[in-house]
Amino acid sequence: MPKIGRFATPAARAAYEKVYDVTLAALPSPAGTHDVATPFGRVRAYRFGEGGGTPLVLLHGKSATGVMWLPNLPGLAAARPVYVLDLLGEGGRSEQTAPIKDAGDQAAWLSAALDGLGIGAAHLVGMSIGGWLACNQAVRDPRLVASISLIDPAGTLAPIPAGLILRTIPVMLPFVSRWARPRFLRWIDGTGGEIAPDDPVARLISATMAHYRPALPPPARFTDEQLRSITVPALVLVAGRSVIHDPALAVRRARDLIPGVRAELWPEATHSISGHFAAEVNESVLEFTASLP
Repeated sequence: MPKIGRFATPAARAAYEKVYDVTLAALPSPAGTHDVATPFGRVRAYRFGEGGGTPLVLLHGKSATGVMWLPNLPGLAAARPVYVLDLLGEGGRSEQTAPIKDAGDQAAWLSAALDGLGIGAAHLVGMSIGGWLACNQAVRDPRLVASISLIDPAGTLAPIPAGLILRTIPVMLPFVSRWARPRFLRWIDGTGGEIAPDDPVARLISATMAHYRPALPPPARFTDEQLRSITVPALVLVAGRSVIHDPALAVRRARDLIPGVRAELWPEATHSISGHFAAEVNESVLEFTASLP
């Protein structure tokens, strides 16, 4: 029987909600909160900024929820309307109600969410697995996509290394996950230092890993033909020290295959590029989207 993402227990959900509320309060006050019905469940979206122009829709990394955009939101929302989604099937305040079986279903729920927001075509900005989701939308249903900005996208341009998959196993084991999660997050972060225990993004990622049981299909890397089929403008920022793929291969495939792409390799960046280089990422995304009709 197909599975649906869920919290491990009612008590786990209650514990998670407390962390979510605290970390959500670290964000600027949203100008609006929307719950959008889709065939696969209800999608939570937060709106920031009051300006005009084509909005940005931010798609977060795995287990991070929309809170991961904390370092980026003030700068982005000062320039454009911004919608931050909690991805369906990834914890947060969205609520999955039907199985998401494949990449087609992933595109279908995001299409329904964009349509339900009533904002017309939007600039999709995706980090990690959110980058895969944005690229998947451009490949499968670009009707409401003005452009895509892929920030160190996972499973999109180069294979996910076996080492990454192996390191996720202890995170899911009940008896070792408590010490494995901080180690895993430090490894992904890539800076070699300790992550502050009160860091709101890290706290929520850890809580999501502890309390939520996703049931999503693994991201299928896009074929050469699929990447060549992309018709919307594309920006790709690849972290040179990323552990989620081969950075050189990722940027090479982007440049070779995505029509008209602007693809950059940032040698000093780790997979936490959107947070560690928030001002620079914001500048790149805003410059790129401002250049479009």
